[in-house]
Parts: sequence; structure tokens; C-alpha cells
Amino acid sequence: MAEIRIKQTGRKITCQTGENLLEALSGAGVFVDNPCNGKGICGKCKVRICGGGVSDMTVSEERLLKPEEIEKGIRLSCMTEVTGDIEIELCSKERRHKVLTKGYMPEFEKDGFDGGYGVVIDIGTTTVVTALIDLKTGEELANASMINAQKRYGLDVLTRITYEYEHPDCGISELQQAIVNSINGMIGEACEEAGAERKEIREIDVAANCTMMHMLLGVDARSIGKSPYKPEFTEAKELPARDIGIEAAEDARLYCLPQVSAYIGADIVAGTYVCELQKERGNVLFIDIGTNGEIVLASGGRLWCCSCAAGPALEGMNISSGMRAAEGAIEDVRITEQGIEVDVIGAQEPAGLCGSGILAVVKELLRTGIVKKTGAFVKKEKLGKDDYRYPMVRLNGTKREFVLWEEPELLVTQGDVRQVQLAKGAILSGFTALLGKAGIGMEDLDKVMIAGQFGAHLPAESLIGTGILPEEVKEKLVYVGNSSKTGAYMTLMSGKVKQEIEALAGKMEYMELAETENYERIFTESMIFPG
Repeated sequence: MAEIRIKQTGRKITCQTGENLLEALSGAGVFVDNPCNGKGICGKCKVRICGGGVSDMTVSEERLLKPEEIEKGIRLSCMTEVTGDIEIELCSKERRHKVLTKGYMPEFEKDGFDGGYGVVIDIGTTTVVTALIDLKTGEELANASMINAQKRYGLDVLTRITYEYEHPDCGISELQQAIVNSINGMIGEACEEAGAERKEIREIDVAANCTMMHMLLGVDARSIGKSPYKPEFTEAKELPARDIGIEAAEDARLYCLPQVSAYIGADIVAGTYVCELQKERGNVLFIDIGTNGEIVLASGGRLWCCSCAAGPALEGMNISSGMRAAEGAIEDVRITEQGIEVDVIGAQEPAGLCGSGILAVVKELLRTGIVKKTGAFVKKEKLGKDDYRYPMVRLNGTKREFVLWEEPELLVTQGDVRQVQLAKGAILSGFTALLGKAGIGMEDLDKVMIAGQFGAHLPAESLIGTGILPEEVKEKLVYVGNSSKTGAYMTLMSGKVKQEIEALAGKMEYMELAETENYERIFTESMIFPG
């Protein structure tokens, strides 16, 4: 056995000699940022070895660390084995995150209740939002939100599905327990704030993406991660809440909203219903932008939908200086002749770039000509030394990078721009393919509705400036907030809404982008930034 001592807190953890350091820390509930779930790809799980026995550094670990970090004893915990007693210093801290809890609410007729409480939950891959509702009045009494506790198993759905593959004996139950424990904690927090009793909670309604819904119910999600990408279920589910360990009244019911396919989940069905796309007579595009971009097009009385793999860049991941939308994250950038101006969440010193920040900086790089519409950085030698942009572009060997902030050093690399470019290509190609299916053009759209945690923080200037959305729709954008949570609220308050939302899911027509004619050409053209 070996002992790990954490310098900041003095806490001591015991582990097996030869155990992976990240696994030992995570298993003890110690926060270590690890977006790639210990795959040795992201380079974010840094700790400083202050003394003691650890395995030698690997070549790939050296590549992910800067020389000055190596000199200070920084290691990647996912690539480090504990060979004896050690003392470490954690390099990352858990920050308070910016979580969206509100959204557009249409008029609808509520059922009559004689009392008691209900709970509505929106489970996203990244965040979870819970609200306590007075059933008699329909009033939201309190809400609680947090980062999805399943993050320790991976920051995207495919990494979490991979965890189920790699741990067939315990993966499904561990992922379920993580989210159920979180829900119980948030319900407790909301009840305490409202002065309510758990035993008076009669119903809990959940909207989530398809993978999260499977993991909540303890259903094997592995079929979602491999061709032909068929989920184990898509229909609405109703069962006793206690069956999965949710703490509420003894007879409390759990209602899970219906889904369409592996990548069009209950959160998108909820958003479609809330935005009343099924009633639209014109051409309306609905999008929830995140790791996946889920898109629904209402046109000619039909509802087409698709999902495009935008990747985690738009949520601040897979970016060299990326982070979640938490305190210290840069969320807006302006490049001027006088220098670089940034807006930071929490008005703190910058610690990294969140999704809206990376989009804002790429928009500015394009506007100022530092990045060309192909996505390549301008050659430094083409900028005169008296050009205000000259000191902002730096050569790292043969690679060019943009110096956004000097202390701490925050860079935007060519790889970062490519990540945004891939996300842009995925989302815009999804729009284009759906419009082609309906036989209409961008100019024919009457409205573009943007939903979700991430979309709510994206100004039109960034969406249009990076070309995620074309110029034609600039004046047609409508932000609807957390429509997933709103949909769960509506099903909680109305049996009629439950019936209508289940019927709606059956009418939504899923389109597989990869099978669309000329999709590769559409995607390639969609990759080009605005000139």
C-alpha cells in the first residue's frame, strides 16, 4: 500500500502500489479536471509531485507538458503510477459554474392538484437542473443546479458509453448511482430552501438526452455508441421513483419524457413542444447547441430532425486554454488597435476560455484578418512590425498561435481554430441538409430558435461572425433558454401535455446526415469561414 498526501489540505489517501494516480484521486472523491476520462489526450489532469515515488514520465506525457512545467515537477495524473508514498499539489480547482435554469414558457392548461410538490429535472451531458414545484399553484419554489457528476467518467456521452464497455461488471450501476445521488442532493437542497418535505413529493418529471436517460434508468447504453446506433428504448417511461433510488414520497412517480432516436432525445422533443413547432405554418429552425448540435426543422406541416457531432470545443473542451463556463472563464473578446479586451465570468482574473469565449475570439481573429477564411493563421512576416496585430501572433517552431493573455499564458492555437471550424462545419451542414430535404433555402426561414445552456450565452455576432449561422438569419434569431426543463414542467402539470408530447415524438422524422446525398461536399463547403 502507498499513501498520497495532498499538500493544500493535508488530506491523506491510501491506494495500492502501482495504482494509477488519477484513479486513486477520483476514487477518493478528489476533483481533478480530466475531460478525456484518463485517455492521455487532453493534458488537463495536472498535479505537481512534491516528493515521493511515482513512475517515470512517458514520451506522450512529455509532449503534452511544457518544459517549464516538467521542471516544476508537473505530471499528468492519468499517466502516472504511484510507486510509493507521495505528496502532491493539485493544479486545478473546482469552480462555480454558470448554469441556465430559466426558459420560454407558452400558455397551457394545467391540471387541478389538491396539494403536494413535484420536481422537474433537465439532465444534460454537462449540467443538471432541478426545480421544486408547488403542484397546487404551479409556482417554482426553488431550484438547484450542478455539473453532471458523471463527468468523472468522461465529459461527453461516447466517453461514458466507453466506460460501460470497459467496466461491464459495474459501469452501468456506477453511472446510474452518480446521477441519482446528484438528484437526491439537489432535491434536498431545493426542499431545504423552500421549507418543504421530501415525503410530500408526488411526481418527478425528467427530460434528458437519450444516453443520459438510459444511464438514469440503469439501462445499458452501449448500443447507442455503435452502428446502427439503436437505443434500448425511445418511448416515455413511468415507474416508481424509489425503483431507481430517488428519495421522495413512498408512492412518488417518475415520468421520463419520450425520445426520437439515439441522438434526438427527450430534451429536444421537449424543446420542440415548448416552441410549438408542431403548430408553425412557416419555416422555423430549432437548434440546441452543445457537444452535439440537435436541429429540428418545421416546414410544410412536417418536422425533420438531425443531430450533428459538433464536438466539445463549443463547451470549452479540446481547446488548449479551454475550460467550462465557470468563474474565471473568458466569455467575450474584442481585439482592438489598443490591445485585447476580455470579459470574464465572475469578474476574476482569466483562467481559460469557455465555449462562448472561443467563439468570440475566433470571430475577432477572422474580423481582424489574423485568421483567413480557410482557417489558417496569417503569416507573421506578412504583418509589418508596426502593425498592432504583429505582437499578438507568435511562432512556436513553425506553428503560429495567438497570444490572448500573458499571465497566465492563454493561447489560441491553429488546432483550436480547427476545432471550432469542425464544429461550425458540422452544425451548418446539418442546417443545410435539413433545408435541402424540405426544398427550401436559408432565405426562406422565418425564425431560428436557439435553445439550451450554451446557446443562451451566444450573441448573434459570434454565431454569424464565425459562420455557424449565415448572415441571412441574423435578424431572425430567437433565444428560448432551457426549453428542456420547461417541457418537463409542462408534463408535470398536465396529463394532456404528456399525451401530446408522446404523440409529437412519433411525428418527428429523423434524418441520418451521413446518408444524405452529397453530404461530404456539404460538410466541406460548410467548413469555410465567412470571408
